[in-house]
Amino acid sequence: MAVIKRGKSFWIDIGFNHRRYRKRSPLNTCRGAKAYEVVIRQKLASGKPLEESEPVTPPIFRDIALKWFDVNVKNNNKPSEIQIRSYLLNRRIIPFFGKKIINKITTYDIEEFKSQLIQDEKLSAKTVNNNLSILSCCFKAALEWEIIEHIPRIKLLKVPPQTFDFLSETELQQLLSSASGLWYDMILTAARTGMRIGELIALKAEDIDFEKRLLTVQRNNVRGFEGTPKNNRTRIIPLIESVYQVLRQRSGKDSYIFCKADGDVLKYNYCLNNLIRLCKKAGLRRIGWHDLRHTFASHLEANGATILTIKDLLGHSDIKMTMRYTHVNLSSLNKAMQTLEPAFNLNGTLTAQMQDKVVS
Repeated sequence: MAVIKRGKSFWIDIGFNHRRYRKRSPLNTCRGAKAYEVVIRQKLASGKPLEESEPVTPPIFRDIALKWFDVNVKNNNKPSEIQIRSYLLNRRIIPFFGKKIINKITTYDIEEFKSQLIQDEKLSAKTVNNNLSILSCCFKAALEWEIIEHIPRIKLLKVPPQTFDFLSETELQQLLSSASGLWYDMILTAARTGMRIGELIALKAEDIDFEKRLLTVQRNNVRGFEGTPKNNRTRIIPLIESVYQVLRQRSGKDSYIFCKADGDVLKYNYCLNNLIRLCKKAGLRRIGWHDLRHTFASHLEANGATILTIKDLLGHSDIKMTMRYTHVNLSSLNKAMQTLEPAFNLNGTLTAQMQDKVVS
């Protein structure tokens, strides 16, 4: 924000179309000058004359939201994240709040917005909260720029605990037996490395050290945009023999390890539709590619891997996230419950096991 103070007066100093505009703010406060700057920029963009006598009113929400998107989102987010935020902003948030004076928006207005999303659009609590989070970011930016003095209360909805599905070892083998070629290789790799579908799609031969049998996850393809993995966390995964053989055979054919026959990059929906088709062929319930990541974590836990090891292999920054992916080992539960077996038989005599303990 190009606001300066000269002596006791606040001024704006901005450039537009190779011209410089210096104007004294009618409201002699820093907050007032910043609001005045937004008004002047809006007039310059629309070609309206700059009249000093016009009263300065706080900007509308749309102006602040678009400025936040241009300044904050485009500079600090990945292309896929920019796309998502742009969609949420323009699909619902700006149409509802856009013409409202930003410092006049109240908690009641926000509750009306929530009601529209829940009752009219039938959106899930998680999706509603995603929209509210973007709305909150716009208000926080306006507060930092001293355009508003406070942020109206934004109360998020309670989201039910997320449920996770995974395949047992038998189910995984059943799915693999129904697949072949590209899909067999991708399913096996996903279930034995825990890689996300975007990481599989973006995998290249140069990411694999075949001599040391190590795979470095350093790319991710989300919504057609290739970038770094989620949370920018590169990780190394040792390769078991079956996955090593699959990747060894597929390396050197195309730029990407997993791609279409003509070398084109795979799309998420194309991969998902084929996985659903194979589930149906195998007589299994419908699962998604991320469920194979859950399968990887669950099988590791069942085989005794520590939660910290699983966390590193999955590339999580927070162990709490890893704990959501792992599942209770039923065999361990059964063993624990057997310790509660009654010491006496139904006829009132000690069991043989308890008699041995008494004698000893």
